[in-house]
Amino acid sequence: MSDKAFVDTNILVYAHDRGSGEKHGTARDLIEEMWRNRNGVLSTQVLQEFYVNVRRRAIRPIPAAEATQLLRDYLAWEIVVNDGPSILDAIELERQYKISFWDALIVQAATVSRTSVLYSEDLSHEQKYSGVTVLNPFLS
Repeated sequence: MSDKAFVDTNILVYAHDRGSGEKHGTARDLIEEMWRNRNGVLSTQVLQEFYVNVRRRAIRPIPAAEATQLLRDYLAWEIVVNDGPSILDAIELERQYKISFWDALIVQAATVSRTSVLYSEDLSHEQKYSGVTVLNPFLS
């Protein structure tokens, strides 16, 4: 494993949704640190969900042009592409860990990118999945 860290969609959305209260500041600080350290990893799933959520579900939605530019900026990070084998691997992780398929796809992407940490609010804090440790930045 490495010092690379995978970011789940919710953390990325909070970092850009100024209406999300304290979570905005915590997530923003985490993402800024990852920009400085150049250790952030995302997947195509996270980027897709991010775009939709910051435009339609955020407390303060972001205009399409701004959301598109943010997406372009994040393409500078390491991006894990969810392909056919990824989906099949996620199905196995779903069964093994008894988590949702979508969460399993996140775990799968974090695993194949060889990250040591997965920042997420959705998965159990400090749980290890295939060598990746989940950290909920809002619990620290």
